[in-house]
Amino acid sequence: MKRATLILLLAASLPLYAQEADVAAFSQRIAALEADPQASSLAAYERLQARQAIEALAQARSRDRGAARYVAERRVQIAEIASRTAAMQREVDRLDRERAELLVEASRQDAARARAEAERLRIQAQIQAEEAERLRQQAAADALATQQVTAVLEGVTDAQTAKLNAAREKQAALAREEAELVAGAKLPSSSRADGSETFTLAGDAFASGQATLTSAAAGQVRALAALLDAMPAASVTIEGHTDSQGASDANLKLSQRRADAVRDTLVREGVPARLVRAIGRGAAEPVADNASAAGRARNRRVEILVSYK
Repeated sequence: MKRATLILLLAASLPLYAQEADVAAFSQRIAALEADPQASSLAAYERLQARQAIEALAQARSRDRGAARYVAERRVQIAEIASRTAAMQREVDRLDRERAELLVEASRQDAARARAEAERLRIQAQIQAEEAERLRQQAAADALATQQVTAVLEGVTDAQTAKLNAAREKQAALAREEAELVAGAKLPSSSRADGSETFTLAGDAFASGQATLTSAAAGQVRALAALLDAMPAASVTIEGHTDSQGASDANLKLSQRRADAVRDTLVREGVPARLVRAIGRGAAEPVADNASAAGRARNRRVEILVSYK
């Protein structure tokens, strides 16, 4: 009789022991996640859910233990997977940042080498120009000799000038690449003429009737500010333009606000405010026919005229 009672007591206690063992095992797995310095700050919500499920298992009645154990085990697995996933994502983000930093640094080094080469060629050209002048003065008494020397030296100077211009073009191209890498956006489309460059923000740079730059256009303006940091400007003139639809006074005010928005972004990004001027032109200077939708879209623009030093 006593033996049968003992067997019944043991049989009744076995599920309880198993429940306690599960609670201990699950708790140990969560504690391992929290003890890991690289994972302790990750998947906090999933770990909280797992601990709540473990607590529910610890307090579950015998008829609910199976379901409670299943939920607790799944919550622990989810917490472990979420921690590993977050750790992997953190590592991917770190590698992405390192790659971007390496690209920017490589671009900066290329730009520095290009600037050094341009300076070397400039000094070399100056020395050769001085030598050419000395030779011209020396050959002044002999017209034929002077002509021959002049022809030779002009050929040398032209070749050297071509090399200097090529070096400056390379420097400008590298400065553009660096500006786009730093800003994470492309520069606005542009055209060059006589030592100046005009950048154009298309009509979609602003929402209809608004003077707030879209995120894409703001990125383009940041890229332009980074370029002006590498290639300082003597002056920056911003002109806002609209199409002919609507009242002329309203169009003039809107074009001024849009030009001001571009100016404020450039200044905020480090361009000296004394160099930047913003002008609203309204619909006074169209570049296309306002009778068509395509023409009006071309007329809605902001032009940024940069004169380089």
